[in-house]
Amino acid sequence: MTAGAAGRGILHRLAGLLFPPGPQGGSGPHGVLPALLVALTFVSGVVDAVSYLGLDHTFVANMTGNVAFLGFALAGDRQLSATASLLALGAFLAGATAAGRLRRGREPARTFAPLVSAQAVLVAGALALSAGGAGALPVVGLLALGMGLQNAVVHGLGVPDLTTTVVTRTLTGLAADPWDRAGVRRVVSVAVLFCGALAGGLLTIHHGSRWALALAVALLLGIALAGGPRAAEPRRRPPTGAGPP
Repeated sequence: MTAGAAGRGILHRLAGLLFPPGPQGGSGPHGVLPALLVALTFVSGVVDAVSYLGLDHTFVANMTGNVAFLGFALAGDRQLSATASLLALGAFLAGATAAGRLRRGREPARTFAPLVSAQAVLVAGALALSAGGAGALPVVGLLALGMGLQNAVVHGLGVPDLTTTVVTRTLTGLAADPWDRAGVRRVVSVAVLFCGALAGGLLTIHHGSRWALALAVALLLGIALAGGPRAAEPRRRPPTGAGPP
């Protein structure tokens, strides 16, 4: 068995913990995508840690927080930047619009890897700007543009409970609905976003935002590599007794 096949088998098993396989399938109905969306959730936490702690207290993934911050800044809070919040909102919408147009008429799963690859390029550009001493605004713009791409592709996939950025609705469902497999997905989503924010915060505070952005780029490249055209296909369990002739 090759390393790639072994890695895909691990992803299928992880996805199966979130979406149980059917009676004829060796993995859940969404293939390896649930495992990859969990990884994207971690990236969201890392990137928002960089933007909030190192870039004018701005969110680039959590647009709910950004809208609130824009209101606070316009009200006179000098620790917040209305310009940075507006830029993040505009770039996020531009990324989501571009991704929405690119995936029109295409199977959402087939656009997953190309769009995550484009996000990796944007985050790498933000890393290069940060390393070159650029100001906060260009870095905010690239990161928010990438998060717009991410959110649009995740929206198109429509995998339940794995939005990769928003946890308010997730927490509401966790508290209000009876416990079932959806509850497991919701707990995982919240916990992984927390872990991403913690990791990004530790790196940004103690080593600088470049290390956190480098981690995000590496994760995005790995996710794009694993999220090829067949990522959404369930792995079929071979029939009992089947084997090489």
